[in-house]
Amino acid sequence: MALFWSRYKTKIWVGAITLLLVFYLAVTFERAVLLLGDPQPVAKAMGAAYLVLPIVGAWALIRELLFGARTEQMANILEKEGGLPPDTLPRTPAGRIVREAADAEFVKYQHEAEAAPEDWRVWFRLSCAYDAAGDRRRARAAMRDAVGLFRKG
Repeated sequence: MALFWSRYKTKIWVGAITLLLVFYLAVTFERAVLLLGDPQPVAKAMGAAYLVLPIVGAWALIRELLFGARTEQMANILEKEGGLPPDTLPRTPAGRIVREAADAEFVKYQHEAEAAPEDWRVWFRLSCAYDAAGDRRRARAAMRDAVGLFRKG
C-alpha cells in the first residue's frame, strides 16, 4: 500500500480536487439555471453572469489537466531517453534545494535552451532548473513553451 501511495499520491490528489471542482461547477451551473428561470430581470441577469463561472472553470480545468498529462508524457519520454536532469543538487537538512547550487546549475540549462530554442527537451530541462532555483512563474512559462514545441512535433 505504501508503494502504491507514494507512486500515485499526486494523481490521487489531482483526482480528488478535480472531483471537488466538477461538483462545484455543477452546483454553480444548476444555480445559474435556477436564476435564469426566475421572473425577476435582476435574477435573470445574475443567472446569466453566474453561468460564466462554470464555463470558465471547465475550460481552466481541462486546460490544466491537459497540461499535466502532456508534461507527464514528456517526462516519460525524457526518462526513457535518459534526458531528465539528474537530481544531484545539495539539499538543506529540511530537504530544500540549496539555492546557490541551483542558480549555478541553472546557467547550464539556460545556455542549452539558447543553443536549441526549438527543442522541447531543453525547455523541459530549463523548466526544471527554474523550479529548482525557486522561480515557479518562469518554470511554468518554460514548461508551457516545452509543451507548445512538443505539440508541434
